Amino acid sequence: MSDYSNDTAYHRPVMLAQCLAALDLQPDGRYVDVTFGGGGHSVRILEKLTTGHLYSFDQDADAEAEADKFEQPQFTFVKANFRDLTAELQQLGVLPVDGLLADLGVSSHQFDTPERGFSTRFDGPLDMRMDPDGPLTAADILNDYKEADLHRIFGMYGEVTNARTLAHTVVAARRGRTLATIAELKEAIRPCTPRGKENKYLAQVFQALRIEVNQEMQALQEMLLQTAEVLRPGGRLVVMSYHSLEDRLVKNFIAKGKFFGAVEKDFFGNESKPFEAVNRKPEEASAEEVALNSRARSAKLRVAIRN
Repeated sequence: MSDYSNDTAYHRPVMLAQCLAALDLQPDGRYVDVTFGGGGHSVRILEKLTTGHLYSFDQDADAEAEADKFEQPQFTFVKANFRDLTAELQQLGVLPVDGLLADLGVSSHQFDTPERGFSTRFDGPLDMRMDPDGPLTAADILNDYKEADLHRIFGMYGEVTNARTLAHTVVAARRGRTLATIAELKEAIRPCTPRGKENKYLAQVFQALRIEVNQEMQALQEMLLQTAEVLRPGGRLVVMSYHSLEDRLVKNFIAKGKFFGAVEKDFFGNESKPFEAVNRKPEEASAEEVALNSRARSAKLRVAIRN
């Protein structure tokens, strides 16, 4: 084991004990952490394994550098988007697996690195790519998207109340110039930023841009659908989300095996769905944890067992 601490400045994992318990870890089990991030969850999963193995996914080069500190033979880092889950595990010849963890939050390290452009606290480029080699940046969206498309993503992904006005303001601001930095964006949208609620409003705007840049909703749906293929019967699906859009997709998928519409039934009227929820309501972080780590405030943990 490396001298790696799960509470480093790089990333403080949210609801760590609950996630580990939900996975029902067996020493000889085969597990997947599809969101390695700073490795906080992965390092603790590895502590529980003897002859088992952990496969951790991330597309971020910084995460890969953290993973290099893990020297255990029971660990394999997979540099890929979790939407490629089945293909990557098939290539490794390790299907099926006993448990899968997805922590859908942006890592503390990404938020705290100004040049990544994730945080409203710093100035920096309008980037927001989880994969630094990805084709689309937040600047591309702000400068190139039509007003109607900006309205849609601010309203749908950011749940911004004045999304139409915001989109119109962005389009007006980019006439004759390019919006390239966080400071330029903040200044451009100041007229429609509610006074006294600046931080919350900017967080919603940034969330909308980040989701669009990284195709987060599409990738999440693709990954969830694949969990039914990669988990063995009795295997555990553990997903932690941080906003209502994600949580709704996870909740619907566990309840119905699909994201929209009613659950499908067979000829005899039996529900046809791949998972059974362990708890009806999501688990939330304690007040003590939220006091230590504000990012835990909005976290919702859902757990299901493969039928």
